[in-house]
Amino acid sequence: MPASYHHGVRVIEVNEGARPIRTVSTAVIGLVAHAADANAATFPLDTPVLITDVLGALERAGTAGTLGPALRAIADQCSPLVVVVRIDAGASEAATTTAAIGGVTDGQYTGMQALLAAQSRLGVKPRILVAPGIDTQPVASALAVVARKLRGMAYVGAGPSLTKEEAALYRLNFSERELMLIWPDFLAWNGSAAAPAFATARAAGLRARIDQEQGWHKTLSNVAVAGVTGISRDVHWDLQDPDTDAGYLNSHDITTLVQHQGFRFWGSRTCADDPLFAFESAVRTAQVLADTIAEGVAWAVDKPMHPSLVRDILEGINAKFRELKSLGYLIDAHAWYDEQANSSSTLAGGKLVIDYDYTPVPPLENLLLRQRITDRYLADFAGRITA
Repeated sequence: MPASYHHGVRVIEVNEGARPIRTVSTAVIGLVAHAADANAATFPLDTPVLITDVLGALERAGTAGTLGPALRAIADQCSPLVVVVRIDAGASEAATTTAAIGGVTDGQYTGMQALLAAQSRLGVKPRILVAPGIDTQPVASALAVVARKLRGMAYVGAGPSLTKEEAALYRLNFSERELMLIWPDFLAWNGSAAAPAFATARAAGLRARIDQEQGWHKTLSNVAVAGVTGISRDVHWDLQDPDTDAGYLNSHDITTLVQHQGFRFWGSRTCADDPLFAFESAVRTAQVLADTIAEGVAWAVDKPMHPSLVRDILEGINAKFRELKSLGYLIDAHAWYDEQANSSSTLAGGKLVIDYDYTPVPPLENLLLRQRITDRYLADFAGRITA
């Protein structure tokens, strides 16, 4: 009998059509810290460790370094996933800086570089990066590089011992859109007194909480911070007056701390040298879209490139854009096929170009209320009396 002969019914499954696209998880913190007395089994050196119960991990984090206070600061805000890399603090600031930056030893990443291995080892990608208390200028610069590779944001201190003018000068050392600079620190109860407490660790915890409750399109600014009692340096702030310490710092792209119905971060700007990514929300929108769309169309790679496949890809992307727009994460976005970018030769070579554009949701940074005095409401004064 011929191989093609069949007496009956056959079903060929054709899996065509647009695929739903899931938004990538953004509320995952990457923490670089040290603690000589931490439990070595829970927090091995230079190894990414996934913590799912931040508060429960405190008893194993030790008290001698930055790990315990940083985890406490995060736990005060929420209980996100935290990837911890514990380093061995050196005998000097330079040694600690070197340990924090890390590198590669015997094929294993060390220091903050170990965060790059979190996805392959732990199945999560840290996108909110901090190194509280050890974020010197070299560490901050290196953390920005790791943040770019992970498509995340790094929150670093501008040196709480600096004056606001010195902090503004310090800001000139950076140009990375993945970096937000914060000055000064908070105060928090340490068991016996109010003491300086890491603002960057609280920024990480609050950032994760905002992602969970509101979304990555909302900036860190003007949300109450839990577990703090004050600010480590005096910061003059007035809601209506731009000529204040807070206004000066914000004008130099530094996020500061204010007291207004509780304590809050004040400022939404990054260290970007590109005005398109001046706002934290614009940077995070670009990062989330890049990963979400790329991962959402991975199913199409190596499929036969029929026109129907391209239609399915476009419909999947545009469906996701419609969803994000309806939820308020984007102003709008659209994907399309450009004939000029896809010639016969490039298509024959297995290459496909899909274009899309988007408009992120900007924060309302400068609200102007125009107040006028008028006598027109007195025109019917008598009528108001007799009414």
